[in-house]
Parts: sequence; C-alpha cells; structure tokens
Amino acid sequence: MNIPNILTLARIAFIPLLVMVFYLPFSWSMPLAAGLFAIASITDWLDGYLARRWDQSTPFGAFLDPVADKLMVAVALALLIERYDAIWLTLPALVIIGREIVISALREWMAEMGKRGTVAVSWIGKYKTTLQMVSIFILLGFSPGSLIANLGVLTLFVAAALTLWSMVQYLRAAWPHLSRAM
Repeated sequence: MNIPNILTLARIAFIPLLVMVFYLPFSWSMPLAAGLFAIASITDWLDGYLARRWDQSTPFGAFLDPVADKLMVAVALALLIERYDAIWLTLPALVIIGREIVISALREWMAEMGKRGTVAVSWIGKYKTTLQMVSIFILLGFSPGSLIANLGVLTLFVAAALTLWSMVQYLRAAWPHLSRAM
C-alpha cells in the first residue's frame, strides 16, 4: 500500500459521501457535493502523478485507478440525470457512461490478447476527462437553469462528442485484432 493507492481508495470512499451530501435538504449541499467531486477529481490526477514521480506504480493501482474514475463519474452522472430529469442532459451522460463500459471491456479483452498498448489512453481521452470533470463539477454545484449550469451542460455535450471521437479511435486501433478474432 502506497500513497497513490491510498488516494485511489479515498476516491472510491468519496462515492457514498457524495451521494449522501447530494440528497441533503440544505442550500449548501450542492456546493459541497461539487467540492467533494472536485477533490476526488484532483486525486485522480495526483495519484497518477505521484505514482510516476515516486516510481510507485503497482498492478493493483493500475487496475483500481480507472475503476475508481469510472465509478465516480458514473455515479455523479446518474445523480445529475435525476436532478435535471431532461433528455438534453440524459443523452450525453449516457453516451459517456456507455463509452466507458465499451472501452473498459475492450481494454480487458485486448489485455487478454497481450495487446493492451493498442488501446492506451490518448490525448483526446485526457481532454475528454478534463471536460467531463469540469462539467460535472459545474452541474453538481449550480442549480439547473442557471447560466453557469447551462455552461456545464454545453461542456458535457463537448465532453460527450470527444467521448465518441476517442471511442472511434480506440475501436479503429483495436479493429485489426478484433477482426482476426471473429
């Protein structure tokens, strides 16, 4: 157990706390939920940075980090789908969640074939992640219909577009291996 792995585990521990705070009937619950999500998002960057800088990358961390990221994002998006109860937020949220499931399965399958590097994280994936984290932070912290929340929805649409673009890139890179296995 090292600090990067502890940060990853803390991100998972934040999930029930985020849900609890989200449902509190107080005016400060939305900004607090956004703050918790922001802290979790920062630990996502920090654990990877520290693991590389301190040469503390572990197989456990390599497995757990993307799981923690996907869980946090999926839970936050599910909460937002309920809060907004609108197709214009539900569609990009489902695109993001669906893509994460597809790419996770693809990476697992490619790893079994010894080709995990074929579907490594790209720069588009990093931009997508940044935009979706910013969008979720905004959408958690501000009331639906406010100008800043509308900016958050727009940012979520851009993140969803990058999500689809990166999924196509991953599938293209993996296609030669996938088509041989059919």
